Amino acid sequence: MAQLDKLFTMLKETDGSDLHMVVGQPPKMRIHGSIRNVEGYPPFTVESMRSYLFEILREDQAKTYTDDRDLDFAYSLAGVARFRCNFFNQNDGPAAVFRIIPEKIKTLTELNMPAVLSTFADLEHGLLLVTGPTGSGKSTTLAAIINEINEKYSKHIVTIEDPLEFVHQPKKATITHREVGQHCVSFDTALRAAVREDPNVILVGEMRDLETIRLALTAAEMGFLVFGTLHTNSAAKTIDRIVDVFPAEQQSAVRTMLAGSLRGIVSQLLCKAPGGKGRCAANEILISNAAISNSIREGNINMIKTAIQSGQGKGMQLMDDAMDKLVQAGKADPHDVYMKAMDKNRFQKYVNKPVAAPA
Repeated sequence: MAQLDKLFTMLKETDGSDLHMVVGQPPKMRIHGSIRNVEGYPPFTVESMRSYLFEILREDQAKTYTDDRDLDFAYSLAGVARFRCNFFNQNDGPAAVFRIIPEKIKTLTELNMPAVLSTFADLEHGLLLVTGPTGSGKSTTLAAIINEINEKYSKHIVTIEDPLEFVHQPKKATITHREVGQHCVSFDTALRAAVREDPNVILVGEMRDLETIRLALTAAEMGFLVFGTLHTNSAAKTIDRIVDVFPAEQQSAVRTMLAGSLRGIVSQLLCKAPGGKGRCAANEILISNAAISNSIREGNINMIKTAIQSGQGKGMQLMDDAMDKLVQAGKADPHDVYMKAMDKNRFQKYVNKPVAAPA
């Protein structure tokens, strides 16, 4: 058993999400959003850190880390979980951060997601984006939607990730997993190849550059259902990010492509539960309609907020509205929500007075 396996098991058993390892400090775990020292472990030295890290690397991975000083990969511990691993170097020497990827893929119901998200699994084509900051649960939400497709439809699903996170076992669907760096050179080369692999659904783990975004939009226009992620925290900012990555002379054409292919945007934040025991997801939800398509095409992004408010009957909601519901239901910590809210004044009333506990 690798030395890290014991720490990984502890991370799973304590319901932690991340393991941090830095020279000069003991290992630390993020549990329910807060980072804590792991008791019984001394601070790492350069030598002990290298012993921990290099023990789980293949020869080619060790060479990449030594040469590039950074490395991203996934590691599986049977019966415990998979882990997304990031090795890097900093002022005091080697360091690493590990994020747990649960072996069991939770359903949208188990994640307490709005029911409307399940309708995205029924789409035939177009672009669906799940957005939010790092660590907000984007991959978990996407995995739940892909799992629903897998349970309901005999389709071919291609996933392109860096590193490969959730591994779906085929149910009704045929699933092809590709990891950037191991099975393909880059997101854009894999996405370019994917459209020739008879897919129905393509998941792009991260739309991080112009060419990947361009190819995702093109694939959606070609009749494939494309899922992707971006590090934006609202529907309006997501649309702006996609358009702004292109040169000015191309932005009008990109708005037209996006207006025609976009099916929805789910922006996600994780909020602490009252007492710091657990976290819950808050979602802004945009479902494309004629008004939203026109706003995108005309570059009138300021109207997106109004369109979402008008579409509440169809399952749409703004992030502040979602967080307000969580606070009122006693599911989210009022101070944490206040810190994350766009409209601070709206949540000021909760900060200094108790909120009802969940039933």
